[in-house]
Amino acid sequence: MKNLFTILGGLLLSVSLAFGQAGISPARPQTKPVIITGAVIHVGNGQVINNGYVAFDKGKITAIGEGAAPNTNGADVIDATGKQIYPGFICPITSLGLVEIEEGARGTVDEDETGDINPDARTLVAFNTDSKVIPTVRSNGILLAQPTPTGGIISGESSVVQLDAWNWEDAAYKTDIGIHLNWPVAVVNTRRRAAPTPGTPQESPGERTQKAIDAIEKLFAEAKAYAEIGKPEVTNVRFEAMKGLFNGSKKLFVNADGAKEIMQAVAFAKKMGMSAVIVGGSESYLVTEVLKSNNVPVILRETQRLPDRAEDDVYLPYKLPKILQDASVLYGLTGIGFWRQRNLPFEAGQSVGYGLTKEQALSMITQNNAKILGIDKTTGTLEVGKDANLFISNGDALDMLTLDVIKEFIQGRDINLDNLHKQLYKKWSDKYGLKTDL
Repeated sequence: MKNLFTILGGLLLSVSLAFGQAGISPARPQTKPVIITGAVIHVGNGQVINNGYVAFDKGKITAIGEGAAPNTNGADVIDATGKQIYPGFICPITSLGLVEIEEGARGTVDEDETGDINPDARTLVAFNTDSKVIPTVRSNGILLAQPTPTGGIISGESSVVQLDAWNWEDAAYKTDIGIHLNWPVAVVNTRRRAAPTPGTPQESPGERTQKAIDAIEKLFAEAKAYAEIGKPEVTNVRFEAMKGLFNGSKKLFVNADGAKEIMQAVAFAKKMGMSAVIVGGSESYLVTEVLKSNNVPVILRETQRLPDRAEDDVYLPYKLPKILQDASVLYGLTGIGFWRQRNLPFEAGQSVGYGLTKEQALSMITQNNAKILGIDKTTGTLEVGKDANLFISNGDALDMLTLDVIKEFIQGRDINLDNLHKQLYKKWSDKYGLKTDL
């Protein structure tokens, strides 16, 4: 009976989530020029413009500079004196839009597929633009994300989406950019097991891991051979999805934390002629020369955590970005899960106390993430010709005490900053007569 109530509760909550998003509609396309003046502009590439202006029209940045805007005729002018402008934050490797409730409602979880080999599983078509979580993340300046599959050996392929859309087709920013691979790790089973049957060969953890690696190499070799066939007689949907890995149109995102696994993954990608990205990279500081010489970037998983090993420096996660910065390794940052991604700017800001400058920390979640995801020609920095993906904050956007997003634009569209948290805050503030400016 308890299980029945859990299932019914999950269904009711799912229905309420599906139909309870009224009032937060996607923004309409930009119809007239907009000029923001008087602000401190953080370009995203390390440059800061004091008392600057940024102009955009038809979704594209048309001018940016210091001082007074050259021409404001016919434009909506926003006075941002004393405020700060930032490029929209980019969140890679996330289950945002794929998961609504982690436990108790399986119908709201769509981040993995049955089976171990699923390169053709596209997260884009599963992306839920009506998620109540998305506006809460967006309100902290995160405007683009990479919903990512999980599970199995090859989890699937991901795309980059913008976080204000009617459906997944509207949300698509850059489609099918990469395939996600979980690199095998040798794990020693410390639990007591029954005595082995006499004469039965026993595999060590290393042997099991090597067997898994051999299977991956065999699969990718077959996929590469398939990609080299002009017009195969029989279509293999899995290998079709992997073709882009061998012609450079897709990247291989490899989940690997240990130094040994990272080196194995880098060597494997090089052997196959693929462009790789290491995801996690807890021990990437031990193999910076390998990463740099092979031009392999790293997407770190949050800074606000403990190190993986008891013998590691307790502050190592905070120091990792600075170590990679000094080693000239391209690095980005993500968080964990989906709703916690709203803390992404604060995770980046944490690294400032451990060696990075504020602008380097900002670049980590703007320019660097854009480069890794292959979208840096259109976003990631505030430059003429790029998409107008930006926001205005009353304070420092990397500081949880001062971040206060008051205006936000995606491709020039004026985004509604309302969200469920603000609605609940206002509801109960009204009930008890508390003052609120939300």
